[in-house]
Amino acid sequence: MKYLLIFLVVLVIFIISVILGVHNGQVITFNYLLAQGKFRISTLLGALFGTGFMLGWAICGLFWLRVRVSLAHAQRKIKRMQTQLDKSNPPVTTSTTIVGRE
Repeated sequence: MKYLLIFLVVLVIFIISVILGVHNGQVITFNYLLAQGKFRISTLLGALFGTGFMLGWAICGLFWLRVRVSLAHAQRKIKRMQTQLDKSNPPVTTSTTIVGRE
């Protein structure tokens, strides 16, 4: 539910940015690293927002994946150590004798 709300907020921001860009049909010159191009503000705003959004999700996804792999490794290590501990210390069995009355 939390992720759905975050997605909806981002979608609303994206829609508002596109609407603002559509009302302003001005063509601007955008200088980027290797060249320059003429774009409408709405196109440029939408493309840059989408690129930033995807890049942000990719970076966060990589961090999340790294944490999940680390957690899986730690759980395997704990399981292996628990198995070694169980093998080195066998469980103590006690036998009880029930004395009945006659």
